[in-house]
Amino acid sequence: MAEKKYSILTVVAILGAIALLLFGAMALVLTVYVPSSDFSFGEKIGVIPIDGPISDPLAVTSQLVTFKKDKGIKAIILRINSPGGSVGPTQEIYREIRKTIRSKKVVVSMGEVAASGGYYIAAAADRIVANPGTITGSIGVIMHFVQFRDLLSKIGVDLEVLKSGEFKDVGSPHRKLTERDKELLNELIGDIQKQFEEGVASGRNMAVEDVQLISDGRVFSGARAKELGLVDVLGNFQDAVEIAKKMAGIKGDVTLVYPKKKELGLLDLFFDLFADSAARGLEGLRTKIEYRWTGLLDR
Repeated sequence: MAEKKYSILTVVAILGAIALLLFGAMALVLTVYVPSSDFSFGEKIGVIPIDGPISDPLAVTSQLVTFKKDKGIKAIILRINSPGGSVGPTQEIYREIRKTIRSKKVVVSMGEVAASGGYYIAAAADRIVANPGTITGSIGVIMHFVQFRDLLSKIGVDLEVLKSGEFKDVGSPHRKLTERDKELLNELIGDIQKQFEEGVASGRNMAVEDVQLISDGRVFSGARAKELGLVDVLGNFQDAVEIAKKMAGIKGDVTLVYPKKKELGLLDLFFDLFADSAARGLEGLRTKIEYRWTGLLDR
Protein backbone atom coordinates (compact mmCIF):
# COMPACT_ATOMS: atom_id res chain seq x y z
CA MET A 1 0.00 0.00 0.00
CA ALA A 2 2.81 2.36 0.93
CA GLU A 3 4.65 1.55 -2.31
CA LYS A 4 1.51 2.39 -4.38
CA LYS A 5 1.14 5.70 -2.47
CA TYR A 6 4.73 6.63 -3.25
CA SER A 7 4.25 5.67 -6.89
CA ILE A 8 1.25 8.00 -7.24
CA LEU A 9 3.19 10.86 -5.63
CA THR A 10 6.09 10.20 -7.96
CA VAL A 11 3.82 10.33 -11.02
CA VAL A 12 2.21 13.55 -9.77
CA ALA A 13 5.63 15.11 -9.16
CA ILE A 14 6.82 14.13 -12.64
CA LEU A 15 3.67 15.51 -14.27
CA GLY A 16 4.05 18.73 -12.27
CA ALA A 17 7.64 19.09 -13.39
CA ILE A 18 6.66 18.52 -17.03
CA ALA A 19 3.87 21.11 -16.72
CA LEU A 20 6.31 23.66 -15.28
CA LEU A 21 8.79 23.00 -18.10
CA LEU A 22 6.07 23.39 -20.74
CA PHE A 23 4.82 26.60 -19.12
CA GLY A 24 8.35 27.99 -18.99
CA ALA A 25 8.99 27.06 -22.61
CA MET A 26 5.73 28.70 -23.70
CA ALA A 27 6.58 31.87 -21.79
CA LEU A 28 10.04 31.96 -23.40
CA VAL A 29 8.62 31.51 -26.91
CA LEU A 30 6.00 34.23 -26.40
CA THR A 31 8.56 36.61 -24.96
CA VAL A 32 11.16 36.08 -27.69
CA TYR A 33 9.01 35.62 -30.77
CA VAL A 34 5.82 37.50 -29.91
CA PRO A 35 6.92 40.46 -27.74
CA SER A 36 3.82 42.51 -28.62
CA SER A 37 1.38 39.69 -28.03
CA ASP A 38 -1.53 39.89 -25.64
CA PHE A 39 0.12 36.94 -23.91
CA SER A 40 3.14 38.99 -22.83
CA PHE A 41 4.08 38.72 -19.18
CA GLY A 42 4.83 41.56 -16.76
CA GLU A 43 4.00 45.24 -17.06
CA LYS A 44 3.22 46.57 -20.53
CA ILE A 45 3.49 49.91 -22.32
CA GLY A 46 1.69 50.47 -25.61
CA VAL A 47 3.65 52.03 -28.48
CA ILE A 48 1.90 53.66 -31.44
CA PRO A 49 4.12 54.71 -34.38
CA ILE A 50 2.92 57.74 -36.36
CA ASP A 51 5.00 57.84 -39.55
CA GLY A 52 4.73 60.05 -42.60
CA PRO A 53 2.04 62.58 -43.57
CA ILE A 54 -1.13 62.54 -41.49
CA SER A 55 -4.13 61.74 -43.68
CA ASP A 56 -6.22 58.92 -42.20
CA PRO A 57 -6.56 59.15 -38.39
CA LEU A 58 -8.52 55.94 -37.81
CA ALA A 59 -5.55 53.60 -37.33
CA VAL A 60 -4.13 55.86 -34.61
CA THR A 61 -7.37 56.80 -32.87
CA SER A 62 -8.67 53.22 -32.80
CA GLN A 63 -5.37 51.99 -31.38
CA LEU A 64 -5.48 54.69 -28.70
CA VAL A 65 -8.95 53.46 -27.71
CA THR A 66 -7.75 49.84 -27.66
CA PHE A 67 -4.76 50.62 -25.44
CA LYS A 68 -6.87 52.86 -23.21
CA LYS A 69 -9.35 50.03 -22.54
CA ASP A 70 -6.63 47.40 -22.01
CA LYS A 71 -6.03 47.23 -18.26
CA GLY A 72 -2.69 45.52 -18.86
CA ILE A 73 -1.34 48.58 -20.72
CA LYS A 74 -0.06 50.96 -18.06
CA ALA A 75 1.04 53.85 -20.31
CA ILE A 76 1.23 54.78 -24.00
CA ILE A 77 4.11 56.10 -26.09
CA LEU A 78 3.52 57.85 -29.40
CA ARG A 79 6.57 57.57 -31.63
CA ILE A 80 6.13 60.49 -34.05
CA ASN A 81 8.08 60.89 -37.26
CA SER A 82 5.81 63.12 -39.32
CA PRO A 83 5.83 66.53 -41.06
CA GLY A 84 2.12 66.89 -40.29
CA GLY A 85 -0.75 66.68 -42.72
CA SER A 86 -4.45 67.35 -43.19
CA VAL A 87 -6.16 69.54 -40.62
CA GLY A 88 -9.19 67.36 -39.81
CA PRO A 89 -7.27 64.09 -39.25
CA THR A 90 -4.67 65.92 -37.14
CA GLN A 91 -7.38 67.37 -34.91
CA GLU A 92 -9.06 63.96 -34.57
CA ILE A 93 -5.84 62.42 -33.24
CA TYR A 94 -5.22 65.40 -30.94
CA ARG A 95 -8.71 65.07 -29.45
CA GLU A 96 -8.35 61.33 -28.85
CA ILE A 97 -5.03 61.87 -27.09
CA ARG A 98 -6.61 64.49 -24.84
CA LYS A 99 -9.34 62.00 -23.91
CA THR A 100 -6.78 59.24 -23.33
CA ILE A 101 -4.65 61.21 -20.84
CA ARG A 102 -7.62 61.36 -18.49
CA SER A 103 -7.06 57.70 -17.65
CA LYS A 104 -3.53 56.83 -18.85
CA LYS A 105 -0.24 58.63 -19.22
CA VAL A 106 0.77 59.41 -22.80
CA VAL A 107 4.38 60.22 -23.68
CA VAL A 108 5.58 61.41 -27.08
CA SER A 109 8.94 60.38 -28.50
CA MET A 110 9.94 62.53 -31.48
CA GLY A 111 12.08 61.02 -34.20
CA GLU A 112 13.64 62.79 -37.17
CA VAL A 113 10.79 65.25 -37.62
CA ALA A 114 7.61 66.09 -35.72
CA ALA A 115 6.60 69.37 -37.29
CA SER A 116 3.35 71.27 -37.84
CA GLY A 117 0.56 68.68 -37.47
CA GLY A 118 3.19 66.30 -36.09
CA TYR A 119 3.81 68.82 -33.31
CA TYR A 120 0.09 69.57 -32.92
CA ILE A 121 -0.67 65.98 -31.88
CA ALA A 122 2.46 65.86 -29.69
CA ALA A 123 1.22 68.88 -27.75
CA ALA A 124 -1.79 66.86 -26.59
CA ALA A 125 0.36 64.40 -24.60
CA ASP A 126 1.47 64.48 -20.96
CA ARG A 127 5.17 64.67 -21.82
CA ILE A 128 7.24 65.30 -24.96
CA VAL A 129 10.71 63.83 -25.50
CA ALA A 130 12.75 65.01 -28.50
CA ASN A 131 16.25 64.50 -29.82
CA PRO A 132 18.35 67.69 -29.75
CA GLY A 133 18.36 67.64 -33.57
CA THR A 134 14.71 66.73 -34.11
CA ILE A 135 12.99 69.13 -36.52
CA THR A 136 9.82 70.36 -34.84
CA GLY A 137 7.62 73.42 -34.47
CA SER A 138 6.31 74.82 -37.77
CA ILE A 139 3.13 76.01 -36.06
CA GLY A 140 1.17 77.25 -39.03
CA VAL A 141 -1.29 76.55 -41.83
CA ILE A 142 -0.60 76.10 -45.52
CA MET A 143 -2.96 75.88 -48.49
CA HIS A 144 -2.05 74.62 -51.97
CA PHE A 145 -3.66 75.24 -55.33
CA VAL A 146 -2.77 73.81 -58.74
CA GLN A 147 -3.61 75.85 -61.85
CA PHE A 148 -4.36 74.14 -65.21
CA ARG A 149 -5.74 77.20 -66.99
CA ASP A 150 -2.74 77.93 -69.22
CA LEU A 151 -2.16 74.26 -70.01
CA LEU A 152 -5.80 73.71 -71.01
CA SER A 153 -5.66 76.80 -73.20
CA LYS A 154 -2.58 75.51 -75.04
CA ILE A 155 -4.19 72.18 -75.88
CA GLY A 156 -7.47 73.80 -76.92
CA VAL A 157 -9.59 72.72 -73.98
CA ASP A 158 -12.04 75.16 -72.46
CA LEU A 159 -14.10 74.75 -69.29
CA GLU A 160 -17.31 76.56 -68.46
CA VAL A 161 -18.69 76.67 -64.93
CA LEU A 162 -22.18 77.58 -63.76
CA LYS A 163 -22.33 78.40 -60.06
CA SER A 164 -24.79 79.61 -57.45
CA GLY A 165 -22.41 82.08 -55.81
CA GLU A 166 -19.25 84.05 -56.42
CA PHE A 167 -17.02 81.85 -54.29
CA LYS A 168 -18.49 78.43 -55.15
CA ASP A 169 -15.48 77.51 -57.32
CA VAL A 170 -12.75 79.08 -55.20
CA GLY A 171 -9.54 77.12 -55.71
CA SER A 172 -10.65 75.46 -58.94
CA PRO A 173 -7.69 74.68 -61.23
CA HIS A 174 -9.29 76.34 -64.24
CA ARG A 175 -9.07 79.93 -62.96
CA LYS A 176 -6.76 82.18 -60.99
CA LEU A 177 -7.62 83.44 -57.54
CA THR A 178 -9.09 86.92 -57.40
CA GLU A 179 -8.23 89.37 -54.63
CA ARG A 180 -11.62 88.69 -53.05
CA ASP A 181 -10.89 84.96 -53.21
CA LYS A 182 -7.58 85.48 -51.41
CA GLU A 183 -9.22 87.64 -48.76
CA LEU A 184 -11.82 84.94 -48.08
CA LEU A 185 -9.23 82.16 -47.93
CA ASN A 186 -6.95 84.17 -45.66
CA GLU A 187 -9.85 84.48 -43.22
CA LEU A 188 -10.24 80.70 -43.31
CA ILE A 189 -6.52 80.18 -42.77
CA GLY A 190 -6.56 82.65 -39.87
CA ASP A 191 -9.40 80.74 -38.21
CA ILE A 192 -7.63 77.38 -38.55
CA GLN A 193 -4.36 78.94 -37.39
CA LYS A 194 -6.12 80.16 -34.25
CA GLN A 195 -7.32 76.61 -33.57
CA PHE A 196 -3.73 75.37 -33.86
CA GLU A 197 -2.43 78.01 -31.44
CA GLU A 198 -5.19 77.32 -28.93
CA GLY A 199 -4.55 73.56 -29.16
CA VAL A 200 -0.85 74.00 -28.43
CA ALA A 201 -1.53 76.47 -25.63
CA SER A 202 -4.02 74.11 -23.98
CA GLY A 203 -1.82 71.03 -24.31
CA ARG A 204 1.37 72.75 -23.15
CA ASN A 205 -0.23 74.95 -20.48
CA MET A 206 1.05 78.04 -22.22
CA ALA A 207 -0.57 81.41 -22.80
CA VAL A 208 -1.99 81.76 -26.31
CA GLU A 209 -0.06 85.01 -26.65
CA ASP A 210 3.23 83.17 -26.04
CA VAL A 211 2.37 80.59 -28.68
CA GLN A 212 1.50 83.34 -31.16
CA LEU A 213 5.01 84.76 -30.84
CA ILE A 214 6.44 81.61 -32.44
CA SER A 215 3.52 80.52 -34.65
CA ASP A 216 4.78 81.94 -37.93
CA GLY A 217 5.60 78.55 -39.42
CA ARG A 218 9.27 78.49 -38.45
CA VAL A 219 10.88 75.18 -37.48
CA PHE A 220 13.07 74.59 -34.44
CA SER A 221 15.61 72.02 -33.36
CA GLY A 222 14.56 69.85 -30.44
CA ALA A 223 17.05 71.72 -28.25
CA ARG A 224 15.60 75.13 -29.16
CA ALA A 225 12.04 73.81 -28.77
CA LYS A 226 12.89 72.78 -25.20
CA GLU A 227 14.10 76.31 -24.45
CA LEU A 228 10.78 77.65 -25.76
CA GLY A 229 8.71 75.25 -23.66
CA LEU A 230 7.49 73.20 -26.62
CA VAL A 231 9.42 70.10 -25.49
CA ASP A 232 9.93 68.71 -21.97
CA VAL A 233 12.99 66.47 -22.19
CA LEU A 234 15.86 65.93 -24.62
CA GLY A 235 16.41 62.23 -25.20
CA ASN A 236 15.78 59.21 -27.41
CA PHE A 237 13.08 56.56 -27.54
CA GLN A 238 14.53 54.59 -24.63
CA ASP A 239 14.49 57.73 -22.51
CA ALA A 240 10.81 58.08 -23.37
CA VAL A 241 10.26 54.49 -22.22
CA GLU A 242 11.92 55.22 -18.87
CA ILE A 243 9.83 58.37 -18.43
CA ALA A 244 6.63 56.46 -19.24
CA LYS A 245 7.59 53.77 -16.73
CA LYS A 246 8.18 56.34 -14.00
CA MET A 247 4.94 58.19 -14.72
CA ALA A 248 2.98 54.92 -14.64
CA GLY A 249 4.71 53.70 -11.48
CA ILE A 250 6.36 50.73 -13.19
CA LYS A 251 9.49 49.20 -11.68
CA GLY A 252 11.73 46.77 -13.51
CA ASP A 253 11.44 45.63 -17.10
CA VAL A 254 8.44 46.23 -19.31
CA THR A 255 7.08 44.71 -22.49
CA LEU A 256 6.52 47.16 -25.32
CA VAL A 257 3.27 46.33 -27.12
CA TYR A 258 2.94 47.49 -30.73
CA PRO A 259 -0.21 47.50 -32.86
CA LYS A 260 -0.81 44.19 -34.55
CA LYS A 261 0.27 44.31 -38.17
CA LYS A 262 -2.13 43.12 -40.81
CA GLU A 263 -0.69 40.15 -42.66
CA LEU A 264 -0.68 40.73 -46.42
CA GLY A 265 -0.23 38.28 -49.24
CA LEU A 266 2.09 39.02 -52.14
CA LEU A 267 -0.79 40.19 -54.35
CA ASP A 268 -2.21 42.40 -51.60
CA LEU A 269 1.22 43.91 -51.02
CA PHE A 270 1.61 44.66 -54.74
CA PHE A 271 -1.77 46.41 -54.95
CA ASP A 272 -1.10 48.35 -51.75
CA LEU A 273 2.21 49.61 -53.13
CA PHE A 274 0.56 50.54 -56.43
CA ALA A 275 -2.28 52.36 -54.68
CA ASP A 276 0.16 54.19 -52.42
CA SER A 277 2.27 55.31 -55.38
CA ALA A 278 -0.81 56.50 -57.27
CA ALA A 279 -2.08 58.37 -54.21
CA ARG A 280 1.27 60.11 -53.77
CA GLY A 281 1.27 61.08 -57.43
CA LEU A 282 -2.17 62.65 -57.13
CA GLU A 283 -1.43 64.28 -53.80
CA GLY A 284 0.22 67.31 -55.36
CA LEU A 285 -2.78 67.93 -57.62
CA ARG A 286 -5.31 68.12 -54.80
CA THR A 287 -6.39 71.42 -53.26
CA LYS A 288 -5.87 71.08 -49.54
CA ILE A 289 -5.40 73.03 -46.34
CA GLU A 290 -2.92 71.51 -43.92
CA TYR A 291 -0.93 71.68 -40.74
CA ARG A 292 2.18 70.53 -42.58
CA TRP A 293 5.83 71.41 -42.95
CA THR A 294 6.92 71.12 -46.59
CA GLY A 295 10.66 71.20 -45.98
CA LEU A 296 13.39 68.83 -47.11
CA LEU A 297 12.40 66.08 -44.69
CA ASP A 298 8.84 65.91 -46.00
CA ARG A 299 7.96 62.63 -47.69
